[in-house]
Parts: sequence; C-alpha cells; structure tokens
Amino acid sequence: MAKRRSRKAPPPPKKVQKVPTAFDFPFCSHTGSVHCSIDLKKDMVAVAACGVCKEVYTTVANALTEPIDIYSEWIDECVKANEGVDVDSR
Repeated sequence: MAKRRSRKAPPPPKKVQKVPTAFDFPFCSHTGSVHCSIDLKKDMVAVAACGVCKEVYTTVANALTEPIDIYSEWIDECVKANEGVDVDSR
C-alpha cells in the first residue's frame, strides 16, 4: 500500500495595505491634518483641506482619483508657486 500524502495548510492571504486619507501638511507642520474627500456623484470635485490652518485645495476628480492623488497634486502646485521665491537663510 502507498502512503497517503499529508495536506499542508494553505498559506494565509496577503494583507492589502490601505492608502491613507489623512496626510501631513508641510506648511503648518501638523501630522495628519490634511483630509481628502472626493464627490464623484454630483460635482466631480476633489477637496483637500487642512483642519488646523484651514487651507483648502480643490480640483476636478474622475473615477480613478484617490486621496493620495489629490494631496500630491496640491503639493506639486505649491512647489510650482514657490519656484521663483527667494528664501532668507538664517
């Protein structure tokens, strides 16, 4: 008679990391103060707002827009706006 093969337990499923919706705002130096919301049903608008200093960034959203996209676009726009500004080094 042949031996029966022992069955191994299947490997546990991999956990998918969630993309955060709260981010750090570099201008007011608070962690987790920027929250992003997306309204796709009515206005197709995405809003990123800092809860501490009340700064708001609004952009057009589509079905593939994620909160990290809104935050990165806001930071990119801030960098573009500050490109020609000289900062005093103290």
